[in-house]
Formats: sequence, C-alpha cells, structure tokens
Amino acid sequence: MYRSYLRGVCLAFVCCLAQAASPYPTVPLKDLPDGLRSTFLQLKPEMNEFSHCAAAWDSQNDGDRMVFKCSIYIKMSAEGERRSMQYCEEKRVEKKIKAPCRLVLP
Repeated sequence: MYRSYLRGVCLAFVCCLAQAASPYPTVPLKDLPDGLRSTFLQLKPEMNEFSHCAAAWDSQNDGDRMVFKCSIYIKMSAEGERRSMQYCEEKRVEKKIKAPCRLVLP
C-alpha cells in the first residue's frame, strides 16, 4: 500500500514538472507594450486555464510593428501554446518583425 501511494505521489510530481516547463520563450504581461497589454486584458474574460497568447514587437508605439495572437478555445494547454506560437510566427514573418514571438505570462 505504501509503495502505491509513493508511486502516485512521484507520478503527480513528475506530471506537474512536465506541465510547468514550456519549450517556448516567455514574457511577463507587465513587460508588454500598452497596446498589446490592453488587447490581452480585453480577451482575458473569454480565456480558460488552457488558453495562451503569444506576442512579438519591434516598436512600443507602432501597431504595424506588433503581433499578438491567442489560442483561446482550446482543451489542452500544450496545444494552446503551440498554436498561439504558430499563429504569432506566421504573422511575424508576414509583417517582417525581427523580435521573436514569446508566450505571454499573465
């Protein structure tokens, strides 16, 4: 009985570590330019715990030099990260933004 309990605790710990580690670069919400931050705050009510957003910007003021893409209606966190980064990268290349896309940490 003790072994099965210990095995369960170890498995839960490993699962938590796997979820916490993201292969993508991140940026805190407070470091986003004002325009991107306000967009995030507008979308926040629609988001669930699996939703993710990615952003890239070359200018703090010029909206044409910013990209902000979200994956909102999603059922798996890792898939939300992957999709938002993919959408962001596509738009970043289209707009010729040099800065990399990063996941937004609320």
